[in-house]
Amino acid sequence: MLYRKTALRAATPVAVLALSLTACGGGGDDADAKPKQSESQSTAEASQSPAEAASGGKLATGESATGKVKEGDAEVTYDIAAQKVDIGTEAEAQALVQDKADAKGMVLAVAHVKFTHKAGPALTDSPDANDGTTIWADGKRGALLIGASDDSAGCEDPYDIEGWKQGESHVLCESYLIPANAKSVEVHWSEEDGEPYIWTFPNK
Repeated sequence: MLYRKTALRAATPVAVLALSLTACGGGGDDADAKPKQSESQSTAEASQSPAEAASGGKLATGESATGKVKEGDAEVTYDIAAQKVDIGTEAEAQALVQDKADAKGMVLAVAHVKFTHKAGPALTDSPDANDGTTIWADGKRGALLIGASDDSAGCEDPYDIEGWKQGESHVLCESYLIPANAKSVEVHWSEEDGEPYIWTFPNK
């Protein structure tokens, strides 16, 4: 289920529009520079049943994929599950960017993705696991907003995660601008140069 938040954090225009809105019309599913979020309690715990697909594919809500990420000098295997997407309002989106015209007809979408450390050494630095996360709407990639999901409920700050070891789970978030009239929202996650895993949520 996709949850609509009544008030996403939009106090000051601190968010950085990392992708021009013309990029919403296409482009690869490669990782971009990612925002860092703040810690809070996680919600909507997803059941974990690793996907059998080896290199991407569509998954049901609550279904997890398995992927490998280069964390520092070592490789770490994660179970990844997109839990939900919070959708804000056009006014909130405009408050997050310097030029309100950039957010005309757009809303803020914040994807909550749960990562579970399954194999590999404990992390010695902030994780890069969420670098493979993107948000798409009606088949087009949204515009990445750096810093827009800071302090959003349920989102953890990667900079606050220390010594992430096997068996531990954390919820990391990404924030994008997407068209307000989009019918569906997709959360994509992929390994570097890999095919994406895709979770689809209705926009309602």
